[in-house]
Parts: sequence; C-alpha cells; structure tokens
Amino acid sequence: MSRGHQAGTRRSRLLRSDVYRLGASGLRSRPTRVVLSALGIAIGIAAMIAVVGISTSSRAKLNDQLASLGTNLLTVRPGTSLTGQDATLPAESTGKVGLIRGVSIAGAVATLPDVKVYRSRLINPDKSGGIDVQVADLALLRLLDGTLRQGTWLTKATTRYPTVVLGGIAADRLGIVSPGSQIWLGGTQFTVIGILDALPLAPELDTSAFIGATFATARFGWNGKPTTVFERSADAEVETVRRLLPRTVNPEHPESVRVSRPSDALAAKNAADLTFTALLVGLGSVALLVGGIGVANTMVISVLERRREIGLRRALGATRGHIRTQFLAEALLLSALGGLAGTVIGFGVIAVFAGTNGWPISVPPAVFAGGIGVTMLIGAVAGLYPAIRASRTPPTAALNG
Repeated sequence: MSRGHQAGTRRSRLLRSDVYRLGASGLRSRPTRVVLSALGIAIGIAAMIAVVGISTSSRAKLNDQLASLGTNLLTVRPGTSLTGQDATLPAESTGKVGLIRGVSIAGAVATLPDVKVYRSRLINPDKSGGIDVQVADLALLRLLDGTLRQGTWLTKATTRYPTVVLGGIAADRLGIVSPGSQIWLGGTQFTVIGILDALPLAPELDTSAFIGATFATARFGWNGKPTTVFERSADAEVETVRRLLPRTVNPEHPESVRVSRPSDALAAKNAADLTFTALLVGLGSVALLVGGIGVANTMVISVLERRREIGLRRALGATRGHIRTQFLAEALLLSALGGLAGTVIGFGVIAVFAGTNGWPISVPPAVFAGGIGVTMLIGAVAGLYPAIRASRTPPTAALNG
C-alpha cells in the first residue's frame, strides 16, 4: 500500500487544545441562551453555598461566643417537691454553693413577684411592661460576664439606697436611655445608675430591674431566699460540681433542685440551626437540579439547530467521538460558567450577611471546591444525552435537514 494511500485513510484527530475552542465557539454563537442557562445553575449553587457559608459562619460566631463566655457556668433553680408543689431554695444556698470544692465564684438573684416597675407613678398599674424586679448579688455581673451599656453596677454603698440597674430590654421598654433617670418601682422612686448590655448566658434577665439586697430587705421585706443561684468552677470540675449541687443546696430534698448549664441552650440552638440549614440546602439542590435541566434543554435545542454543522463536520472527517466531545465540552463550559458565577454570588451573600450580623466569615474551601465539582458533574450528566444524540446523527440526514 502506498504511503499516500495510508495518509488518505488515516483517521482524523481532535487535539485537546481544540476541545476548548470548539466548546467556546458553540456558546458564543448563542450568548442570550447561554446566559439564561448559566443563570439557572448559578442560582442553585449560590443558594447552596450561601446557606452552608452562613451556617458555618454562625457556628464560628457561636464557638467564639462560648469560648469568651465559658462553658463552666451552672445555674441552680428550685423545681417541684414530691407532692407536686413549687419548691424554694434555702436562704443560705449561695454560701453553701461557694463552699463546694472547685467553685470559684457564686452569686444569686431573687425575683420579687409582687413588686412592679413603671416609667412613672402616672402609668396605669395594669401596664407594667413585663419587667421583673430582681434582688442581685454584687458578683452577678462578673459571674455572667456581663457588660454595661452605660453607668455602673451596684456597689455596697448603692445597695442601701433606692438605686436600680436595668437590663437592656427593660431599659428599652421603659424608654430609659441614660443613667440618672427616675423610675417608679414598688411604690418608690428609684434612680437608674446603670444599663446592661444583653446577657447571652442569661437572656431571661434582660427584662429585669436589679436592686440591692439591703434596700430590698428594708423596703420590701425580702426573706433572703434566692430564686436562681449561679456559679462558676474550673472546667475540669464542672461535671463533679454539677452532681454535688442538688445535695449541697437542699440535702433533705435534692430532687427538688434543678441544675442546668446555660451554654447547653446555646449549643441546642446551634443544633436546631443545623437542621434548618439542611432543609435550605435541600431547597438549593432542587434549584440546582432545575438549572441542570435547563442546561440539558439548551444542549438538546442546540443539537437540533446545528444539524447542518454536525453533518458538515462528519463529512469532513469528524468522528462520532469528536462530536460527542464537542457538545459535552459545551455543556461542561456552560455549567462551569454558572458554577463560577454562583460561587461568587454565594460568597457575596455570605460576606454581606456575616458583616451585617457581626459574624466572622468562616467557609471551608471544600465548600467552594465542592460547588464547582457539583456543577461540573451536573453539566456532564445534562450534556451526555445531547452529545450522544448529536454523534449518532447521520451526515447525510444532517445535511439534508
């Protein structure tokens, strides 16, 4: 066989460098359709990345918060007796808790249920605003890692006089914006000396007004019994102290004492957020699937519109494999464009949301890599059938069409 005859029967080859150019040229010929199809992919992947990124950033914020607040705070509250009646804590509970080995600091609050708070004596008695009056230990602010928005905390001197420190929400409800204002508390005019920031480990106290034990005993006849005791211990001693607290506070009826750890509530909230995140990721997956269907639809229409091009390329020597590769490359490029756009949009949403809420931006790189990988997989699946269909089109039928 002659060398010329061998050269004439040699099969054509599609270079790797040509695959990208073929795929890109097919997309450039239909820019509007390409943009709309890529947008479907972009919306789906942006939704998934944004949801995962917001969730991880929220968890990072929670971890930072727990690290700063500590997980070694325990609270002691009265439960119910064996007869079903509401129990109370003994007056010496705080002192007993402070004697437990490993406890570094203890303090308490006592709710005065019959004492109401009003902005002034002219307010309707039935409209107290749901503000609780709490008798607070001087160590309470340090125990809860609380901070003051304005003013000062209670001191030994101020506890002897009608002075009050307001929780953040309580101050807002009363319309108090600065210390020095007067409020009507328990039929007595009190001077506001401080306003607290939010207390993450004790949010129930944000709606409280705190007064000193000395004045509460003299003016309201407080019996010295606390309603909640707080204590902090060394991290390694938390579980040991937790077991000792009921019998220490009430040796006769330890079953009527409830012990809890506030940080567990924050962790439970995070677990609930993870469940909600999984739901949103599922919705994002549906959007991504719709985007993949859009890619498949675009490629099928492209095959129908370009039958003459397919026939001409086949007549010039392109194999079925070349045609499959060309259309599969177009589908992959289309999905990659959508994936890249969706990744950028998703990161933008995360950055805006985290910045608005004061969260750190914490997104594992695997999330972005996984997002691009998923879009490429969807592009491959969506483009496979149109590519096979295009490769099986007979050249003569394609040219006649």
